[in-house]
Amino acid sequence: MILVLIGYMASGKSTIGNKLAKKLNYKFIDLDDYIKKKENLSVADIFKSKGEIYFRKQESHYLNELLQTKGNMILSVGGGTPCYSNNMELILQSRFVRSIYLKASISTLVKNLTKNKNERPLIAHLKTDESLTEFIGKHLFERISYYSQAEIQIITDAKSKKEIVEEIVLNLF
Repeated sequence: MILVLIGYMASGKSTIGNKLAKKLNYKFIDLDDYIKKKENLSVADIFKSKGEIYFRKQESHYLNELLQTKGNMILSVGGGTPCYSNNMELILQSRFVRSIYLKASISTLVKNLTKNKNERPLIAHLKTDESLTEFIGKHLFERISYYSQAEIQIITDAKSKKEIVEEIVLNLF
């Protein structure tokens, strides 16, 4: 089975994905890291040198490649992945794939993103918490229709990583 973790950037997809993979003895793959390896460039460098459209095409290609693999895997995808091409449809229609939305509040996301804002090409230019809050709110409004299609939704606010992992496991089995 492939478990696909979706949600906004800094919602905990990679952190929770790693912990969940260890608990279930599954392989863990972060789609952005997979793309970095395949393209031999960081996501930020792909955005800078080849543009977002190129990145989104490659992201969809590599997502499809990974969803075709056999075996147990936790796949953490980028915050925008479900919203481009037909990626969410692809995730939902793939055999042996379950989708899980890690749902964090705007205030939690702002707190998490403030720590490493410069590493995130979409928000690196935002200088204040207010502009970041507004950006996230607008983005979430645009993306919620994709995220909410996930088969399982886990609210992550005020929960430990261990509690989130346990809640996912309870919802799966």
